[in-house]
Amino acid sequence: MNTKTFTYLLANPQNISQEHQRELSEILDKYPYFQSARALQLKGLKNSNSFLYNDALKVTAAYTTDRNILFEYITSDYFIQNEISEIIQQHDESVTEIEVVSEDVSEQISVEIDNQIKAELKKAEAILNPNLFLPFDSAQDKLRQESNESTIEDDTVSISSKNMEAHKQVPASPRIGELQTNKPLDFKKEDAHSFSEWLQLTSAKPIVREEKASVTSKKQEKFDLIDRFIQDKPKLVPTKTPSEGTKTKNLASQHIQAPEANMTETLAKVYLQQKNYKKAIVAYKILILKYPEKSGFFADQIRAIHKQINLKDS
Repeated sequence: MNTKTFTYLLANPQNISQEHQRELSEILDKYPYFQSARALQLKGLKNSNSFLYNDALKVTAAYTTDRNILFEYITSDYFIQNEISEIIQQHDESVTEIEVVSEDVSEQISVEIDNQIKAELKKAEAILNPNLFLPFDSAQDKLRQESNESTIEDDTVSISSKNMEAHKQVPASPRIGELQTNKPLDFKKEDAHSFSEWLQLTSAKPIVREEKASVTSKKQEKFDLIDRFIQDKPKLVPTKTPSEGTKTKNLASQHIQAPEANMTETLAKVYLQQKNYKKAIVAYKILILKYPEKSGFFADQIRAIHKQINLKDS
């Protein structure tokens, strides 16, 4: 890749091809701290919706001196502009697919005239109804029977309409078992905590515990020194006591936040990416309380995680 092509891709990152991706990988093998090349690589993987995007983001974070700049870049409008243009194109296609149906007004007028004629005939039949000349008791029984039948029909119609409305109100949720763990993570501006948590999880390594040597004699000497210091030194008495009116202020309280405040849907997806299923279940339970309108979707995700755990154990 020459300088002209590289400059062109910086100005037009939406035109990054597979061949350009291969050339960018060769450049980064030689110059791993080349930030512009890493930015283009991330943009190309994002455009192609590649499963390698998450791994490339981890490596880029490792070679970046200031991760706040990286987070600002991947959440900027410039970075996700390609997705916005695709959505606009989809809307344009849907507009062109709209069919204009022409209606024949003359047919509608004839139908209305027929309906009026039928209504007049019904009125005439009602006037000439032979039931009007029945005895009083039999006519009353027939009226009761007709009213009961009409109420039953109304009840069935109302029940069916309620079922249809409930069916429409239930949003379509993904099928159980579709966790989409290989999908690129989409971080937003408010997901700064989730991004840092994801980086900590990806950089975490198992703790290697070394075997403890038998050093009882050295420990005993240290304990003896501590006991001697406690016996020889007097207790420290504070020079000033706080007055009764003053109150001690906990300076750390304003920096401590409950885990529910930092919980986002992106962080739950991060736990799924790391296959930390216990934390993912806890995260989705917190999200159910935090966003009750999406409780159905979060409950489906919890069931899918339990299914994944059962498949793993079996």
